[in-house]
Amino acid sequence: MSRATLRWSHFLVLTCLCVARAEPFDPVASDYTGRQGVTIYVSSRGDNSDGRSWATAFHTIQAALQAVPDDQGGHRVVVAPGTYAEANLYPSFKGAQGSYNLLIGDTDGAYGSGRTGRVVIDSGAPAVVVRTNPKAPTGNPTWMIVDQGDPAAEWGLKSVDWWGPWKCAPEFSGIIWDRWIFRNLYVTGSEGGMGVDLTNAKGSEFSIVVDRCVGIGRFAGAAVMAHRPRAGEPVVFRDSYFANLDWWGDAGAAYVRGEDSSMPDVPHATFENCTLVGPDNALQAGYPGVDELYTRVRFKDCKLIVLNFSQPHGTPSTGVICCGCKKAEQLHVDFEDCTLMGYQVFGATEAQGRKLNGNIPYTVKGKVRAYVQYRQPVPQGMERLRYWPVETFDDLIPDRWSPAGDKPRRPTLVKIPSNFGAAMENTPFIYRGTPYLALNHRNDAADRVGGYADEQNMHLYIQNLNTGACVARFGAGHSFVSAFVDGDILRIFASQGTNDDWFKSIYQFTTTTDMQHWDRKLAIPLEGDEHLFNCSVTRGEKDYVMAYESNQPVAFCFKFARSQDLDSWEKVPGLIFTGVNNEYSACPVLRYFAPWYYVIYLHAAIPGHNGWVPFLARSSDLITWDLSPYNPIMEAGAGEGINNSDIDLFEYEGRTYIYYATGDQATWGTVRIAMYDGPMRQFYERHFPEDAAMVRVTTQR
Repeated sequence: MSRATLRWSHFLVLTCLCVARAEPFDPVASDYTGRQGVTIYVSSRGDNSDGRSWATAFHTIQAALQAVPDDQGGHRVVVAPGTYAEANLYPSFKGAQGSYNLLIGDTDGAYGSGRTGRVVIDSGAPAVVVRTNPKAPTGNPTWMIVDQGDPAAEWGLKSVDWWGPWKCAPEFSGIIWDRWIFRNLYVTGSEGGMGVDLTNAKGSEFSIVVDRCVGIGRFAGAAVMAHRPRAGEPVVFRDSYFANLDWWGDAGAAYVRGEDSSMPDVPHATFENCTLVGPDNALQAGYPGVDELYTRVRFKDCKLIVLNFSQPHGTPSTGVICCGCKKAEQLHVDFEDCTLMGYQVFGATEAQGRKLNGNIPYTVKGKVRAYVQYRQPVPQGMERLRYWPVETFDDLIPDRWSPAGDKPRRPTLVKIPSNFGAAMENTPFIYRGTPYLALNHRNDAADRVGGYADEQNMHLYIQNLNTGACVARFGAGHSFVSAFVDGDILRIFASQGTNDDWFKSIYQFTTTTDMQHWDRKLAIPLEGDEHLFNCSVTRGEKDYVMAYESNQPVAFCFKFARSQDLDSWEKVPGLIFTGVNNEYSACPVLRYFAPWYYVIYLHAAIPGHNGWVPFLARSSDLITWDLSPYNPIMEAGAGEGINNSDIDLFEYEGRTYIYYATGDQATWGTVRIAMYDGPMRQFYERHFPEDAAMVRVTTQR
């Protein structure tokens, strides 16, 4: 926060937030608008009673899935890190339109499990003896569990038809998983990895999202079969690793089979930023017994790796992309910015005894590269690679796809090359589904020389981040803006400026309409000759908590207040945050993710760093605070002057955007954006790695 005199101009530069996707049906997305369901927990540390908390968590994933109470959607099943010897899992209910259900591994402890690591579902590990059942009543051999034998003697990959992590069989359709999201899971040990077959519900519309997962199976690492695509709700496999272990039959790293009588305009499955590895095929689509059914698959930013580079007179791969249909035109593949490795790009199953190079319909967008056996052609539109693609082959091992690495690393912030013109304090927020930015205009050159608190020199305003339009201008004579969304109520907090005595008490402006009509009331009164500046509000465990900045007893420090209703505030006596040595601690921004309060605040210049820098601390009681071992979490880079200050942040479509001020603390300043590629809770949690040494301070006086 600059205290120098600055003449702020009143203009804005529209910034386009480069976000990847909008999925408001995801119950943990910041812009989720669907139904709020229940959260059910799975952990070996729970008492296995009702699953409604970590203390009462179920011991098995199946128990949690069966506890999903209805088909209205918005439910979450959160699984603690560990290995789960389970197979043929299924929920009680599907998700709902606009309100998907979520099965998520708490791999980084962000949901409170108290642990970090992989969530592994190993379907080869259950203590049962499994055999093929050739007399299955459906006529299609499936699995059966027998009483004879020693389960421990048969530990290992259970390659038996229909045995897998997710239940689907000729008599039981995988459609029960419709409108579910799978996230942060590692599934292995059986026939399939991530995905299901609709079987006796074939031809139905179907939607799932697989996100940040590892799927490994004998016949497929990812699979979706016998469905039709649903308009606006695709089947998506994203940011994941899939591998299969067999070359026989309809096997591939991914297996996709549509159930359309003509080629649809949208894909049956989309793979985004995935690595697919198989001995014979990266994609196997359809099989010869399917008459006149069509399949469409899309790959974007994917790496498709086939390990069989046989000599032509040996047993070469049937193709990185293998068509198992009767006719090549029954498969269509869309590629965008992908790399393919394998004996040949397109092919057919050996049972058909023919090659399909050049016959399978496909499209190419961006840069699509292929590394093939030297005598094989590369389809038109693809770039033929001369050199072995080292970086692509590095992804053969899924370590980098693990949701939680072995060693903690500093969370990565990417600074976006943009700015909001001459500005300083700000708050990004989402109100009624639209992202906004609250800012203040302040002409500090008018301080102590008259007219400082006049409307033209000091006011608050709000910008629509989608359109760039200024949608509200209000709060004449107020500055140091902070926003908080309370359902349909938008609350803006700001300090009252004066012409001759700097800044005084903090006031609250509220609106429930179109941001044109505001009610104003006192929130935090100053004491004595104190002056108040920035503030930040968060929803705590039992009430609302505000951190507010003061110039006493240290210039600057921050204090706390609590409220049950956001209208009446009570100061918390005896708690003042002044860092380690009664030091400059300004511009607090406060958030709460149980059991921690997190505060980012501005620290004065320190040796080895460029100027004023933001520090991060956490506390469970507002009294004892741990400082992040990664402090400072940011600092001014090239062209940013000597400060990264006045931070505020929000989560938007799964990413965390940090709005911060930079400048020279004297003549210029602007608001810029940095992005963390993950949710806000994860951003905070990862700044406090487990077992790391931390400096501890107290606010008690």
